[in-house]
Amino acid sequence: MPTFEHIGESLNMVLGVSVVRLIIAAALGGAIGLERQLKHRPAGLRTNMFICLGSAMFTMLSDELAQDHSGDHTRIAAQIIAGIGFIGAGSILHRKGELVSGLTTAATLFVVASIGMAVGGGLYLTATFATGIILIALFLLGAAERWLSLRVMEFTYEVTGQNADDLLMEVNRILEAWHIMIRSNRIARTQKHVRVQFTVTGTRKEQRRYLHGLQQSSAFESVAAMGPTETE
Repeated sequence: MPTFEHIGESLNMVLGVSVVRLIIAAALGGAIGLERQLKHRPAGLRTNMFICLGSAMFTMLSDELAQDHSGDHTRIAAQIIAGIGFIGAGSILHRKGELVSGLTTAATLFVVASIGMAVGGGLYLTATFATGIILIALFLLGAAERWLSLRVMEFTYEVTGQNADDLLMEVNRILEAWHIMIRSNRIARTQKHVRVQFTVTGTRKEQRRYLHGLQQSSAFESVAAMGPTETE
């Protein structure tokens, strides 16, 4: 019969391996989550860390419970994919028109869960390599998309004048040349003039054209680009 010392050593070994795997999973998920947090995405540091940690935990539990109760050691882990699918679907927004946001966030959560499963299964190098690929894609490919003007974004502009209807009519007249329509607008009246803010969808190159066209019009007292809302 095994002695208490052997049992204690086995327990310490199992506990040590579990702790190491959970720490690695938290670190890898946190690295990806930090990049998301810096870009102000809905799923940031804590979300990605918890998903990676939870996936690793479920993978380890699936294996341990199957050994203790003679079950299928892949059954619990297989449900992680379905669970992450629900979370990913919640991060995707489909607004009016064809603009969809949150796809990259949803895909990132899906891959982060797979990294957690790899760590839970002891595939540390695979998980680390996958994390590196994700970070490279998020940093470098995102910068390449912006440089090549491939990413479609919503830009907000503000024009001022004396009459809101005249301002909107002039904006629509200018954008008509590119067959572009305003997605939303807000009107604020001050003692001096009327401020109209509106959003337009397009790449950075297209947005420069829109801004130039607005600035060429004499119907506006002022034209300002308020900034982009990036979509993924």
